[in-house]
Amino acid sequence: MTNRWLRGVLTLILSVLFIVTLWELMSGQTSTTTQESYSRLLSMANSGQVQRVRIDPQTHTVYATTTTGKHFQTTYATGGTASLANDLTNDHVTVNIMKPATTSLWLSLIGNILPLLVIVFMLYFVFNQTQGGGNRVMQFGKSRARLHTDDTNRVTFADVAGVDEEKQELQEVVDFLRYPKKYLELGARIPKGILLSGAPGTGKTLLAKAVAGEAGVPFFSDSGSDFVEMFVGVGASRVRDLFDQAKKNAPCILFIDEIDAVGRMRGAGYGGGHDEREQTLNQLLVEMDGFGVNEGIIVIAATNRPDVLDPALLRPGRFDRQVIVHRPDVRGREAILKVHTRGKPLAEDVDLAVIAKRTPGYTGADLANLANEAALLAARRREKAIHMSDFEEAAERIMAGPQKKSRVISEKEKKAVAFHESGHTLVGMLVPHGDPVHKVTIIPRGMAMGYTLPLPDEDRYLVTKSQILDQVAMALGGRAAEELVFGEISTGAQNDLEKSTSMVRQMITEYGMSEELGPMTYGQKQDQIFLGRDLARDRDYSEDVASAIDREVRQIVMEQYQRAKHILMTHRTTLNRLALTLMEKETLLADELQAIVHGREVAI
Repeated sequence: MTNRWLRGVLTLILSVLFIVTLWELMSGQTSTTTQESYSRLLSMANSGQVQRVRIDPQTHTVYATTTTGKHFQTTYATGGTASLANDLTNDHVTVNIMKPATTSLWLSLIGNILPLLVIVFMLYFVFNQTQGGGNRVMQFGKSRARLHTDDTNRVTFADVAGVDEEKQELQEVVDFLRYPKKYLELGARIPKGILLSGAPGTGKTLLAKAVAGEAGVPFFSDSGSDFVEMFVGVGASRVRDLFDQAKKNAPCILFIDEIDAVGRMRGAGYGGGHDEREQTLNQLLVEMDGFGVNEGIIVIAATNRPDVLDPALLRPGRFDRQVIVHRPDVRGREAILKVHTRGKPLAEDVDLAVIAKRTPGYTGADLANLANEAALLAARRREKAIHMSDFEEAAERIMAGPQKKSRVISEKEKKAVAFHESGHTLVGMLVPHGDPVHKVTIIPRGMAMGYTLPLPDEDRYLVTKSQILDQVAMALGGRAAEELVFGEISTGAQNDLEKSTSMVRQMITEYGMSEELGPMTYGQKQDQIFLGRDLARDRDYSEDVASAIDREVRQIVMEQYQRAKHILMTHRTTLNRLALTLMEKETLLADELQAIVHGREVAI
């Protein structure tokens, strides 16, 4: 706060000096002085046109000011100062004889140089403040990398969960940084570069910090976008400076986050190739292949787009090893939840294993956000501990948004939503390969008027054709229930139709699950990394095949729609009970849904 106040005061002072200097310069330029003859001076003084004069005896110069405010000067003969002063005084002119000044030369120099110095310093100060993050004018080509050596916030492998195999891959890097001699004696060479790739939020940055924390070495962190500037050559200079700093602190780790910002494939877009990004990439390639084995510098980079990186960057000798950081499985999610709930007061009803099963596909960042949202909800209700209901509510808020209980819905729309969601739920529970329905509600969340929440019992990496068809039937169950009960359809099934059509088209064109078209894929993706993904898709099939694909998609969608209608017609009584109970309670959980389907009573 004090530094900011001092900078503000200094800026104000410099601004005032700058304005005053400009005013002096402008006022000096506006007052013009002409040259007149000596006889002209005497004539004007005799006629009363001269108001006052200043006589400089050293230079024999007269500076005169007329009664109209104009200025002119003239010179006179040596030794005529006294007579000139008498003549002008007799003509009623105010005469001022200038005294000799020994410092006039210095004052003149200062008066001429000072405004220039003020302007230069002002410009330097302005440019210095506009360059943020420590990147000052004289350090424009310096690296912005931050050096982490603080042991108080040290991250180790104990703080990273759900990535056991990835930690094993990086363990030998830690061992090499601790005991490099035993590797060098055997002629072994530790990888110069390690590329961590995976979905956003899987913990790539945390893994790199854990490697540095375990090894106890300096850790430089930087971002790929920090190298690239609007001026060509600045990024290359920053790369050189980064590696120079690393050599001074070796052994150490250089971590470059989002390296695809600077390491994208060269020559893959429009325009020339001699731009700032490519120069920066070229310098990075040279530096990574230039430092010696014994220097102990290991580059760890992270990206979620390894497909766009330049092949020269991925070759052995630069990034020798690629570690793919996957989304955690159910045991990994439970371990991650234990890390992120460490230090949080949990109620006795909280079961992290159940939460892990109910969060398939969540990354480490998602689970950290889930734990934080649950804590915020508990604090909002002024609870002393976080309950299981807080975690469930947090998961639904992340997925669909907050509840909108204040939204006014007519009884007719509420009934339509209840039967729509009941159609999804009933079809999903009765198809053989459907995921268990955990919850159904007609309370609006976000953009949805209601939703059905199916959760798989286990993590699934392969999906069969029967499972896809059951998912399509469940997605179409809401529209089928509306048509069956009300005799007409609404716009509420728009997202269901889009999702089911997309699943069927993928099943035919990408997975080869069509009996008519056979085990083939249709359409090759041309991922133009500079023009946009899937902007240009190579259609490697004829118009006849395209028509066949459209027919097959329509046929499968219609078959599953009729299948959903048949299930609902067969269990029409159950559908009515489910919808009416849902209208009363607004939310039904798995146990209540099972009771309704099996004909048992449910407490209202």
